[in-house]
Amino acid sequence: MVSCAMAISYLDRQTLPWAINAIQEDIPFSNQVKAGLDSAFLITYGLMYVGGGMLLDRMGTRRGFLCIMIFWSLACASHGLAGGVVALIVSRLLLGIGEGGGFPAATRVVTEWFPVSDRATAMGIINAGTAVGAVIAPPLIVMVLTHVGWFNLAEWRWVFFLTGAMGLAWAIWWWWIYQSPENTSPSRIAMEQPVVKISLASLLQHRETWAIVGAKFLSDGAWYFYIFWLPKYLFDSFHLDIKAAGSIGWIPYAASGVGCLAGGGLSSWLLKRGMSVNKSRKLALGLSAALMPWVMLAPQLHSVGWVIFVFSLAFFGQQSWSTLVMILPTDMITKRAVGTLAGLVGFGGAMGGVALGQVVGWLRDNGYSYTPALVLSGSLHIAAFILICLVIPKIQPLHISTKS
Repeated sequence: MVSCAMAISYLDRQTLPWAINAIQEDIPFSNQVKAGLDSAFLITYGLMYVGGGMLLDRMGTRRGFLCIMIFWSLACASHGLAGGVVALIVSRLLLGIGEGGGFPAATRVVTEWFPVSDRATAMGIINAGTAVGAVIAPPLIVMVLTHVGWFNLAEWRWVFFLTGAMGLAWAIWWWWIYQSPENTSPSRIAMEQPVVKISLASLLQHRETWAIVGAKFLSDGAWYFYIFWLPKYLFDSFHLDIKAAGSIGWIPYAASGVGCLAGGGLSSWLLKRGMSVNKSRKLALGLSAALMPWVMLAPQLHSVGWVIFVFSLAFFGQQSWSTLVMILPTDMITKRAVGTLAGLVGFGGAMGGVALGQVVGWLRDNGYSYTPALVLSGSLHIAAFILICLVIPKIQPLHISTKS
């Protein structure tokens, strides 16, 4: 169920990048404004990643996830009502508020239901949902843009209405089906520590917290550049129309889904064969990061097939990496505060996306090619891995002051 929610999340956030040419026919805007729309989403997404994590720690997973999904689905649908750039910005801000709670909720589900040895695999399956949504997005959006124009509304508006409706349908399913572990057989879940209160200030006192947040800032800066700008890169560099781009644009996202399963599965496999949490996580992280620099070759490749290949390597490596970074809070924090730490990590990632996105928008509007952005993005995961290794010599539970 959570994997399905993540699929809807990534479908929703891909609507603007893939429908951008159709939107610009009605609402013209520059590359810098496009970057501003991306940043509007990421700023509130990052802030709500923290707020959503804290909300979930207080409301519980079942009620919290329901509220989050309803909000973001309505926010997605609101894009279809936009009459100008300001309205689009407001809708992106609202979408970020809603979607910011998604991954903290997913992290809580994993922590509630799975022992340490299985969490990376479980998170990999959940994270693979992001790839499913992103794979579905290009052909689905192409179909809507070319076949749906009901009630004399522009086709691109229906892209947002229909994807928003999918989220509302999931919310009904979630409320009907999901139960928290304490309401089920205790034999199916791992026993947890007694509930304690852990403050945000206590988490921030630890350098390990800052290291994970910093690593996410670096690596997600690259990731959000890829997912928000890949469609436009194909449009600009190869002059593809929406049908041609959509026919191949799903391939890197499919690779990202395999990466989700590969990174988490490798780490869990190593754990079950006696390797420590520290070594199993870092080995998988290092192998994931090693795949990222290949994307720097894209500007020298004149075949769209080879460009899709190197982006597929990057997407595979990124989502393998992302699965592992998202599971680190469960290795270091009790269930009572894992949503808060996961929220901090997501906030760092979103701010990285804002920073690199603004740089790319400025570069493009000032006559630069995509080469500087691809060189920078291809090096960020290596820097993030070095940061984790230097600041967190051993991945283990943190000794954090608590309140009863």
